[in-house]
Amino acid sequence: MGFFGLFVIGMICVLVRIGDAQMNAFLVNCGSNSSINVNGRKWIGDSSPGNNITMSAPGIEASTAMVSGDTVYASLYKTARIFTDRLNYTLQGAQGSYFLRLHFYPFAFENFNANQSYFSVEANGLKLVSEFNVPGEIGDKNSNLQASKGNSSFTSLVKEYFFNVESNGIAIDFIPSKGSFGFVNAIEVIPVADKLFLDSVKKVGGNGANSSLNLSKRGIETMYRLNVGGSTINPDQDSELWRLWELDSGYMINVDAGSEIRNKSYIVYALPNDTYFAPIPVYESARTMSNNDVLEKRFNMSWKLEVDPDFDYLVRLHFCELVYNISNQRNFRIYINNKTAADNFDIFTRAGGMNKAYHEDYFDVMPSQSNNLWIQLGPDASAAAAGTDALLNGLEVFKLSRDGNLAFVQSYQKSEEKKSSRSLILWVAIGAGIASIVILAAIVVLIFWLCRKPSTQQGDTKKTSPGWRPIFLLDSTTNAKGSLRGQNPSGFAASRSGRRFTLAEIRAATNNFDESLVIGVGGFGKVFKGELEDCTLAAIKRANPQSQQGLTEFETEIEMLSKLRHRHLVAMIGFCEEQNEMILVYEFMANGTLRSHVFGTDLPSLTWKQRIEVCIGAARGLHYLHTGSERGIIHRDVKTTNILLDENFVAKMADFGLSKTGPSLEHTHVSTAVKGSFGYLDPEYFRRQQLTEKSDVYSFGVVLFEVICARAVINPTLPKDQINLAEWAMKWQRQKSLETIIDPRLNEKYSPESLTRFGEIAEKCLAEEGKSRPTMGEVLWHLEYVLQIQEAWLSTIAAEMSFTGSQPLELPDDNDTTELDKEGGLDKPCKNGESAAVTADQPDQLVVGGSEEFPQISSLQGR
Repeated sequence: MGFFGLFVIGMICVLVRIGDAQMNAFLVNCGSNSSINVNGRKWIGDSSPGNNITMSAPGIEASTAMVSGDTVYASLYKTARIFTDRLNYTLQGAQGSYFLRLHFYPFAFENFNANQSYFSVEANGLKLVSEFNVPGEIGDKNSNLQASKGNSSFTSLVKEYFFNVESNGIAIDFIPSKGSFGFVNAIEVIPVADKLFLDSVKKVGGNGANSSLNLSKRGIETMYRLNVGGSTINPDQDSELWRLWELDSGYMINVDAGSEIRNKSYIVYALPNDTYFAPIPVYESARTMSNNDVLEKRFNMSWKLEVDPDFDYLVRLHFCELVYNISNQRNFRIYINNKTAADNFDIFTRAGGMNKAYHEDYFDVMPSQSNNLWIQLGPDASAAAAGTDALLNGLEVFKLSRDGNLAFVQSYQKSEEKKSSRSLILWVAIGAGIASIVILAAIVVLIFWLCRKPSTQQGDTKKTSPGWRPIFLLDSTTNAKGSLRGQNPSGFAASRSGRRFTLAEIRAATNNFDESLVIGVGGFGKVFKGELEDCTLAAIKRANPQSQQGLTEFETEIEMLSKLRHRHLVAMIGFCEEQNEMILVYEFMANGTLRSHVFGTDLPSLTWKQRIEVCIGAARGLHYLHTGSERGIIHRDVKTTNILLDENFVAKMADFGLSKTGPSLEHTHVSTAVKGSFGYLDPEYFRRQQLTEKSDVYSFGVVLFEVICARAVINPTLPKDQINLAEWAMKWQRQKSLETIIDPRLNEKYSPESLTRFGEIAEKCLAEEGKSRPTMGEVLWHLEYVLQIQEAWLSTIAAEMSFTGSQPLELPDDNDTTELDKEGGLDKPCKNGESAAVTADQPDQLVVGGSEEFPQISSLQGR
């Protein structure tokens, strides 16, 4: 093919990569023009064409046939790029927060002796290291994040940094010291969630006061990352950020001061967005002070970590209570550098329960005369706890930059005279090589500029490619999972009996998409309230072509609901696919979402009987989904905003955008990425990424508590123990005091026994393990029993009050027309003088082959 052909292909790949909205991980195999796979991750050669990486100079490609030490990166470390002059890598990507890891594995190559290599590294102007000598760093006790360990010593080194990128790319500069050279084996750039480091951190010895560290403007270096009480966690076990977690035992003053314990149950994160802080295996092991081999039980557990003096440090401690299921059983103190960081520390209380993964950050300054950072956990004699034990699961130490500098120059006790002599020898040895490199670089630059014009034309061609076209299913003769993108979707129209609307009809129904008629907004676009020609009210969902996430969910809804018909599923009336528009038309649910009638609006509150009936309707819909086909369907986004109410307050499930077909007979679950809404997510699914029908059951249990308490499932403005509704309500339910937190608007207009039974059902739905939860059929049966109890109680109250002529407690009557009905236009005259027809209840059946009119679920409120 030749250099020109390879160059053109490379430029096409670069254009495609630049078109991405977000920067993906950069995994660079330095000193190579080929890619390799390491634990399922592809590392691209830094001289491979089309890799979206720019090098200022080619340097020297070095290789070795053998890598010593037990390292997962052995194949990656067989090559390196050596540089004798300044070398710049520019990785083009988006703004954001990133981990940068530099991999070093010193090996002998020709006349280059790694022991004589000294260089500096900068990234986007932040100085990372200065006068850096890799063998000296590996041999020094201050080395951090060693990637591999041989029989007796470390053979490689990984330096890890975190910083914010405000420009469109990362520029990494390797600068050899005068008369020396440098090398690098691999570069790793990983996008990170913005909240991995918070700017406000507790200051050690500050009496609990927080300090603002201005971290968005500072660089961070990872000095230590320890899995306390457990085994080494390799990068492939930390799938979020591919971090290495070392053993902690080598840093303890007295290993016998703490015994190792393991978790035998399931761990969940205290907050849903905590998944980035550490993987679950970190929290499954710990060290505690309870050790029968230690005579003095009050002896502190202590870790001594060598760090660079005269820098600021952030210490992150990871906790998870693995033993006690009530508070005030394990209180202790935390000391950092012999100063109290926290006292009366109760993991259970702070994390919000047992088996809850939780972390705390502390900030301290290392003086210039000290380079030992001490972390100690010990008993708090002043605390009134049942025990004086302590526990720690994980430990991280981060160095913070000062004035754009993270570098600390170590002295390796080499005189300047020897260094100069060594540099002179090196220059003589590699002088001829440098001259050859300069000539080669000039030729490469010349070819690059000659080929630039054709690549520009290629880019122009790319820009004129066709845009988005609607997504529709194939007809019934094709694969049900197929879709037509950018093709004529005539198969869709031919195979469905739903009405095909013209765009003019849709515009007339929505008054040309009048914004005042918008009743919902989601990732797909907007939902409008419309009135069709026959005076039928409809919910009209208009897809947004720019929303890829929304279009995927749109396609899933059609695929799923083309198989289903049920009274408690929102039905689809028809569709429109003109002029690049993709619009679906559903039956109008006059009374909106269940949530809007429970809290958050001025709409009339539902009575207790109505709430039970709505929950029964939703449970019937979910039960049908789970059992109405061979493998069933898992909704995956059960919540009060996806339970809609028609004019008679009949509940119907909505929004199938995240739904999944259930597991086959030979499997117990569906392995899939976690999706859904925080507060409703099944912790077992969240933890294992294994979806089952019981995940819907858990979410429905949260809905039941939401119906009782009439508050948001996640409310960060409340006290810590009340933020999560499920945990807060479960606490009161276990104390048999659910009436304490019931919606005050119910005003005791409920049967106490029905509330008790209702709470018991919700509690069973929220069992930690899916196998301990009931099926939706069992939930439905129990809810119907609760309704019988409530109706019997109402009859008894009505009979007792009939003697005095008092008004019954349960108001308004279910047959009355509410104010919302009137506002919704149910009794509004039709445009042609007729009355609007009420949609008849649909039979419970499974549509086979798509020959029937297929219904559709619509979310009237975005996720």
